[in-house]
Amino acid sequence: MAITKINKKVYFYNGKRIKEGQIPSLDYENAYKGTIAYGILDAHNINKPTVKGGSLKIKFDCLASHDITYVGIIQTAKASGLTKFPIPYVLTNCHNSLCAVGGTINEDDHDFGYSAVKKYGGIFVPPHQGVIHTYMRERMAGCGKMILGSDSHTRYGALGTMAIGEGGGELVKQLLGDTYDVKYPDVVGVELIGRPKKGVGPQDVALAIIKETFKCGFVKNKVMEFFGSGIKTLPIEYRNGIDVMTTETTCLSSIWVTDKETQKYLTEHERDDEYKELKQNDLVMYDALLRVNLSQIEPMIALPFHPSNAYTIRELKSRPYEILKACEEAGQKLLKKGEFHLTDKIVDGKIIVDQAVIAGCAGGTYDNLAEAADILDGKFIGGKLNMSVYPGSLPIYLDLSKKGYLSKFVEAGVTVKTAFCGPCFGAGDVPANCGLSIRHTTRNFESREGSKPGEGQLACVALMDARSIAATAANGGVLTGADEIEYKHVKKPFKYDGKVYKNRITDCYGKGDESLPLKYGPNIADWPKMAALTKNLLMKVVAVIDDPVTTTDELIPSGETSSYRSNPMRLAEFALSRKRPDYVAKAKAVAQEENERQSGEMPDEYKTALKLVGLGVDDVEIGSVIYAVKPGDGSAREQAASCQRVLGGIANFAQEYATKRYRSNLINWGMLPYLYDNKYPLQCGDIVVVPDVADVLDTGVCTAYVVRDGKSHSITLKMDALTEEEKRIIRAGCLINRNKERLSK
Repeated sequence: MAITKINKKVYFYNGKRIKEGQIPSLDYENAYKGTIAYGILDAHNINKPTVKGGSLKIKFDCLASHDITYVGIIQTAKASGLTKFPIPYVLTNCHNSLCAVGGTINEDDHDFGYSAVKKYGGIFVPPHQGVIHTYMRERMAGCGKMILGSDSHTRYGALGTMAIGEGGGELVKQLLGDTYDVKYPDVVGVELIGRPKKGVGPQDVALAIIKETFKCGFVKNKVMEFFGSGIKTLPIEYRNGIDVMTTETTCLSSIWVTDKETQKYLTEHERDDEYKELKQNDLVMYDALLRVNLSQIEPMIALPFHPSNAYTIRELKSRPYEILKACEEAGQKLLKKGEFHLTDKIVDGKIIVDQAVIAGCAGGTYDNLAEAADILDGKFIGGKLNMSVYPGSLPIYLDLSKKGYLSKFVEAGVTVKTAFCGPCFGAGDVPANCGLSIRHTTRNFESREGSKPGEGQLACVALMDARSIAATAANGGVLTGADEIEYKHVKKPFKYDGKVYKNRITDCYGKGDESLPLKYGPNIADWPKMAALTKNLLMKVVAVIDDPVTTTDELIPSGETSSYRSNPMRLAEFALSRKRPDYVAKAKAVAQEENERQSGEMPDEYKTALKLVGLGVDDVEIGSVIYAVKPGDGSAREQAASCQRVLGGIANFAQEYATKRYRSNLINWGMLPYLYDNKYPLQCGDIVVVPDVADVLDTGVCTAYVVRDGKSHSITLKMDALTEEEKRIIRAGCLINRNKERLSK
């Protein structure tokens, strides 16, 4: 088997697996401290001692945001008393850099970001210079560091940095001197052995790992620690390509052993002082083990609508109709009108693709693009297939140009573009309706590539490695694994030229001028006021989602909607628009009912609900609530929660939360993250009455009442443990309120 899972404690001594107690003299009880992760977490935890199962309070070395998220973060921090950035804060402009939707609003956000960097002392990366994670690897990551980013793919483990992607509220806390609070995570060892075969790239390894871990939650909210003899066979960009995709396993963070290859990368990027060797102690314990035989990994393809829906290309080609038919049926369920076709891509037994893209932090590395260019050397992609490549940064673009790789792409008919994240989240290269796009990017969630299923438009993205994408393009769009063709590739060593950054990057860290104004565009709006938690809650169910998993892309769509992220109320108009188009209208109606209550005119149905459960009309709040089986997979974008909140949302009901970051986003926006088994199935229009709501914050369980058709039914709501600070945030009504409360004392 290529991948083996061992879901129990595993011990290593001097690099070899042993059984607990096998060598009596060893300290097995404290062997968890032997991980690389423990050393880094302990160094950044101010809540000593750092113990397994204990609470961590982490202070990071650096922060990173892009132009979808940084305006809201800075606005929130400003409302809470921000005077300067206390640690390096990098603002990149790689998501809405095309400025193609919404008039001036995208460039207005960039101007705001530049003014914030000058005022508070940050680092500003202009559009087209570098995508967020490529830039952070090149200029900010270092061995033993911790970095927090407001993007879910914040991962720099291959460079010795434990990085975490979270919603903007967690960055606000760091900007205000607070901590990132989390329970000490389990650490899963990822032992790499063997050597990848020719034609097998980092995306192939990543997809194989995601397939084995996502659905079973093997590494959910845990740290993945990479080690083993196979690592020395992997160039650093190969490691980076695997590492960035660990987000799709739902792990909390990642870390790798470091070696001369790591040192070479940092030295090449003029940061040799950032290197130090990281390795486990002689004795180390992992809470579980994932063993990956690189020699047995084959070229992979992740079909719609998740990176875990992965197959070997060989398997897909052996039974194309059966596999594509299942995807076709899943796509058809998303449509409100029209038909979705995918099996018609099978022509004479071959699968024909419509579009190909290599881009971003996952695909746009020098190594990926250089090898893809050599595969296409002397070939032509044909007249039907559209193919684009996006180098991840301007230094990569420059050296690919100097080495002649870009000319190979152009001669093959490939369009070469600048550093841009659009193909990854739906703001660029949107395929045609029923189109099939193969991409070396990070995600292929439903509708993420820019489709509008509510309007009968649906395309799909399949994730593949750059090498197999190039092989497919060289074969005229016929799906082809890179192991099926002959090609020569002798990589010309990458040469970093830092002048392109020095001439463009604005670095004001530690040199901000508080007297300078922030520059506001007409679309940049402050957050509306949010009320503190009341004693009793009246919640109307306005959306019920029975899908096994609900992504943040479904809660608030990506793509063109991201242009409105600096205007909370305008963005909220898109909430759940591709999943439950009537959600916004229903949520607004409930918000209006709360306005009526505040003016002394409580609607009769709520009076009846209170009377049925024996409560009066005092000290209550009316709000909306959604139910989803497992919400929050995917992006770190806090707007998945804040849009609900500004529309009057007050809680989520879920059987479980897909990620810690989504649950944290709910909390930071003052929303209650209830757990509900749905044994008494909720329906839209139900009123849920929760008496003495604050009790659940401490006890983790409470009785509530579902009122329907003039009758009440008692249910049990639960809540996973909250930190004391999280309880204060919910009681205050949101993080902004809590910070004002704290700073006023």
